[in-house]
Parts: sequence; C-alpha cells; structure tokens
Amino acid sequence: MSLVKKEKPLHWTSHSKYKMRFYGLSENRVKRVINHPGRIEEGIAPKTIAMMQPAGSAKHPYEIWIMLQDEKSRRKIISAWRYPGKTKPSDIISFQAFKREYSEFEESGGK
Repeated sequence: MSLVKKEKPLHWTSHSKYKMRFYGLSENRVKRVINHPGRIEEGIAPKTIAMMQPAGSAKHPYEIWIMLQDEKSRRKIISAWRYPGKTKPSDIISFQAFKREYSEFEESGGK
C-alpha cells in the first residue's frame, strides 16, 4: 500500500534529524516507511499523518514510526522514532507516543 501518489520534495526538520540520529535511522529507511507503510493513522498534531512499518525479529519486534505533514509543495518530516514491541491500531500507547513526540517537536521550536 503506497500513500505517495505524486513525488514531493522532502523537508527534514531539525527535530526529525535529531531523532533519526538518536534512533539510528537513515534517510533511506524513513523514505521506505513513507513509500510502503504497514499502517497509516491520523497524527496527534493538526493536519499530520503517522506512518508505521514493523521491523525487527519475531523475538525482538519493534516498529518504526514517522510523523509527517503534507503541504502544497513539499512533504515535511516532523519526527521519526522506534517503538519497542507492537501496537494495536489506534492504541492508547501509540497515541501517547505521538503526543510525546509532538510535544518535543513543539518545544524545539517546530524546526
């Protein structure tokens, strides 16, 4: 299932770059989640989308989450993180993780 219908240039916020470095995620790994998400949910912030792709092994599963905002001319990557374990669709745990990531994004000045 691919959400990307038309290629838009990606804009990486400084917060997303920091989180990618923290969690050891490359730009290509984030792009892969965007192009082939396992699940898509409404983001915690206004007009945002959260995409998830399962990763890891059967013994140590985790999920890679991306929060992005589609603008007219570009696609803004707001945050990226690894979530240990598996979440259920629209689970309260994933909602709390989204909320924490968004609050960190706002604290950093939205850059």
